[in-house]
Amino acid sequence: MDYRHLQQRKSLHGRIVQELGMDIVSGKVQPGQRLPAETDLCERYGVSRPVLREATRVLVAKGLVVSKPRVGSVVKPREDWHMLDPDVLYWTLSSVPEGEFFRSLLTVRRVIEPAAAALAATAATSEDLARIASAYERMAHAPTASALLEPDLEFHRAIMAATHNDLLAHIGNMLSLALSESIKLTSRHPDTHALSLPRHKAILTAIQSRDALGARQASLVQLENASADAESILEVVRSHPA
Repeated sequence: MDYRHLQQRKSLHGRIVQELGMDIVSGKVQPGQRLPAETDLCERYGVSRPVLREATRVLVAKGLVVSKPRVGSVVKPREDWHMLDPDVLYWTLSSVPEGEFFRSLLTVRRVIEPAAAALAATAATSEDLARIASAYERMAHAPTASALLEPDLEFHRAIMAATHNDLLAHIGNMLSLALSESIKLTSRHPDTHALSLPRHKAILTAIQSRDALGARQASLVQLENASADAESILEVVRSHPA
């Protein structure tokens, strides 16, 4: 699925959640503001209060709103939102400029991935090394840029798992959707396959060699190059808007 192009939810419940969620994430309803009154929303969507309240509970669970007695549903501060929740991320991707999201994600990746690669170099088992190497081999044999996506994601997930730190592995899984959008952006570079493979090979080799410092550096280099690739693509987009 391309998360930059919203598809209409089929169920009425899903549609209510999506439209209200988009109103919040896009800034149409600001933190501290109330959502429209229940009676107004029930009339807008043609639903009963129990149906609307169930949709509101979904938004509460995603950290977007808090329900207050005699006040209604109030949008929470942005820092309280569950940004890696698939729906919240979906709405964010659809409402912010592509470059803004990519740069925000890259900052997170710079903090996490080099440290994870270094830890994997010391903690990985032989099975972990085989999983990372297998993902790399699938990348190497991917016939197209789109076919590169899944093994690339698996490569990074495998490194997170190889740390044997449950929290890091969980963060890696939670970041998968965001990372896939980042990879889709950089894969639009005409030389993505030729550029991507040596960078990932360097990370793999360092981990296989139990070289923690080398793995950290190789991961940083890969991220810096990914940033440069993305900026060149975004510059073309700015120069030739659709």
